[in-house]
Amino acid sequence: MNKEIKIEPAEADEVVEEVKAEEIPNEKKEQVKEKIVLDENDRKMQFYEKLRKRIVGFAQDKAGNSAGKFTEYVLTLPDFFILLCRLAVDKRMNSSQKLMVGGIIAYVISPIDIIPDFIPVIGYVDDIVLVVYGLNIILNDLDKQVLLDNWSGEQNVLELLQKITLAAEQFLDKNILKKIKMWISKIV
Repeated sequence: MNKEIKIEPAEADEVVEEVKAEEIPNEKKEQVKEKIVLDENDRKMQFYEKLRKRIVGFAQDKAGNSAGKFTEYVLTLPDFFILLCRLAVDKRMNSSQKLMVGGIIAYVISPIDIIPDFIPVIGYVDDIVLVVYGLNIILNDLDKQVLLDNWSGEQNVLELLQKITLAAEQFLDKNILKKIKMWISKIV
């Protein structure tokens, strides 16, 4: 079943150009690599931006100003979720820190919560408070720069952690705080 392929010599009036393969310089390789990574990240960021817009729209439509301080903090949950995902793959994090980050991520995406997520705005308060408490524990053993390098939110992450911690301790029911702290202590 072998077929013979016959190649005719080029006609005398045809010009045949010889194309040589050449090595791509290292800096061009990096530019190409960065472009590919940016394109991949752009797709990931589209999901993130859609999620954030949905949360902002929902909070504005349903809760308005009545939800108080926690509406502002709940709206940072996507920023914190992205931070946790980045920390989970950051090589500067040790395995026990990554395990804790994984536990926090699992809680945030789990349908089982201390305060059910279907309750407008309030349903996400336990998520944001648990994330903040967990990050505060991780920060005890982690260089703050790792956290700063992975943060893409608009506010200063360290100040935001302090504000949310203070607001949670002032305004949340003590039983809810106790349950959140108990859950965190299980994964430490």
